[in-house]
Amino acid sequence: MPKRDDIAKVMIIGSGPIIIGQACEFDYSGTQACKALRKLGYKIVLVNSNPATIMTDPGMADVTYLEPLTVDYMQKIIEKEKPDAILPNLGGQTGLNLTAELSRSGFLQQHGVKIIGVQADAIERGEDRIAFKKTMDQLGIEMPESEPAYSVEEAETIASKLGYPVVIRPAYTMGGTGGGLVYNVEELRIVASRGISASLIGQILVEESVLGWEELELEVVRDAKNQ
Repeated sequence: MPKRDDIAKVMIIGSGPIIIGQACEFDYSGTQACKALRKLGYKIVLVNSNPATIMTDPGMADVTYLEPLTVDYMQKIIEKEKPDAILPNLGGQTGLNLTAELSRSGFLQQHGVKIIGVQADAIERGEDRIAFKKTMDQLGIEMPESEPAYSVEEAETIASKLGYPVVIRPAYTMGGTGGGLVYNVEELRIVASRGISASLIGQILVEESVLGWEELELEVVRDAKNQ
């Protein structure tokens, strides 16, 4: 795709502290993005609370902020740096969640900041369990039976209908954080409570288990022109 002339400064959100041996792809992809975008002539504002990454090495970005990855700090940095665009999907769940909150509140629109790399509605469809299920239904893609819950009591009712074991999937979390496979109501109460607390919007999906099925994973990439 040709270089965009409507943006000059891009803000990249890193993933923050990561577990050793996990999620190094966020650091790698973010570092490559800084290099590639600067080579194209864009000014880069990098925000990452992890000083131990290659991404935060001096000279990797034009401006680097080692600050807490919270909505409040993102707003302050945007007000100061005035980026034209924000690139959220190289910071894993952290970058996506922060961008979703900034967009949902109208802050990005008020400050004329475009979201690039992914759109706000796509983040919602990918992270909100209800929105994702609706999207799959519209596409005619079969999924295990499931229902959303916002309380442990709701989760118990749904699990009793589906039958144990069930999978608890919190919305807006990374790598299954807060969720898990449960075999009885005692386990469900613990995991459901944990999942609701971990979810950005207090939502979990109680899903039919397909334990023992063969799993095939497919990843695809497309550009803004759907190519």
